[in-house]
Amino acid sequence: MANERADFDDERRAIARAQAGNLSALEPVLRAHAEALFSSVILPRVGDRTQAEDLLKDTLVAAMEKIGSFEWQGRSLFFWLRQIALRRVIDLHRAAGRARFLEEALLRETDAAADLETADEKLVAEEDRRSAQGRIEVALAQLPERYARAIRLRLVQDVPRQECARLLDVQAATFDVLLFRAVRAFRKAYGDRE
Repeated sequence: MANERADFDDERRAIARAQAGNLSALEPVLRAHAEALFSSVILPRVGDRTQAEDLLKDTLVAAMEKIGSFEWQGRSLFFWLRQIALRRVIDLHRAAGRARFLEEALLRETDAAADLETADEKLVAEEDRRSAQGRIEVALAQLPERYARAIRLRLVQDVPRQECARLLDVQAATFDVLLFRAVRAFRKAYGDRE
């Protein structure tokens, strides 16, 4: 326990030195968290080792660039790095044009929250889930009601395609077009926020 506290204090001092302009002071802290970020945050959500390695590099570079805006909250830098990594994962999925991004993101976060072991991790996961859910609801509220309903029925509630078409009083092929446009509008409303 004393050793963990010393590591925590060393991390805090390294962050303070980095924020004062000595960015090399942050390198040991980033190295210490790199493996956990890679194996528990990035790789499971990406699946491809090469892409995951690239995202880890992007995450660490972003952390170096943004360390000046980091505010100490009495917990390890890992949680801040995790947020950056998750945003990079989302950016990757968006760039790849995954049509089922919304559904997969919700499922991944739900599964990840169920698998976490420590109380701190569960708390952070719940905060992340609430934040993501809030952003999703804000984006859905900006859409035409028909688009929002199509997304909620098909992607959130997992209602079969034919039933969605019936509930929206359209043909199945028309529903496919409607859902495609709804997801495209959702992505625009959801935005590319840091």
